[in-house]
Amino acid sequence: MSTPTIKFDDGAVYERMMGKWSGLAGRAFIDWLSPPPNLRWLDIGCGNGAFTQVVVEHCTPMTVEGVDPSEGQLAFARERLAIPIARFRQGDAMALPFADGTFDAAVMALVVFFIPDPARGVAEMARVLRPGGLAAAYVWDVVSGGGPSEAIISEIAGMGFTPLRAPRAEASTPEGLHMLWTGAGFADIEACVIRMRRTFDDFDDYWSTTITAPHLAPMLATLASADVTQLKSRVREQVPIEASGRVSIEAHANAIVGRRPG
Repeated sequence: MSTPTIKFDDGAVYERMMGKWSGLAGRAFIDWLSPPPNLRWLDIGCGNGAFTQVVVEHCTPMTVEGVDPSEGQLAFARERLAIPIARFRQGDAMALPFADGTFDAAVMALVVFFIPDPARGVAEMARVLRPGGLAAAYVWDVVSGGGPSEAIISEIAGMGFTPLRAPRAEASTPEGLHMLWTGAGFADIEACVIRMRRTFDDFDDYWSTTITAPHLAPMLATLASADVTQLKSRVREQVPIEASGRVSIEAHANAIVGRRPG
């Protein structure tokens, strides 16, 4: 049996689960950053454009470029934001296809712990920023269980299975982010924890939505149907179900910002 891996190749599937969460986190993140208008933005690992849309709608950008390795995700992003100021291209976070000093602001939204070499990716972020440019990121604090699917992940582990995790989970901690930002030479570094809540119609809505996540679907596909049934029952006992039947889930992410000296 092949080992399941986390893949991001379907923008519509991503939107149902993580795209919605990214939008919630992104709005809280932008409120914290409070950036000035008319900046040239770069969204590194833009995926299906969930955070790019937040920038367009809330930051009054001059331009925004999205770069991602997945053409499937980029196709969704191009349909989502078919406007002149937003452009998308395929690329690698560790070798960005842009000249030095191109952007005023560069952001990694839920991305840094998926970069094979996070330090190299953050160094590339610094390279493409102008002096004084803004470098920022937010990422689920998966080490402390802050992600939106933690109830399912913890029960998978409780049943003796090994859940899929982001390959560079240590980069999601406040200490890991601070080390990356100082290592890239950023100044005026600030950090915070952003919290958000999403409400589902009922448990089945929560379950069917959350198990489509790229780190859950491949794992669940390897389990026997009886194990999946048991997992669902265990999760139902753990998540908060309101008297109305709705399920309200809280998640938190670590955020960081710094500036390129110059």
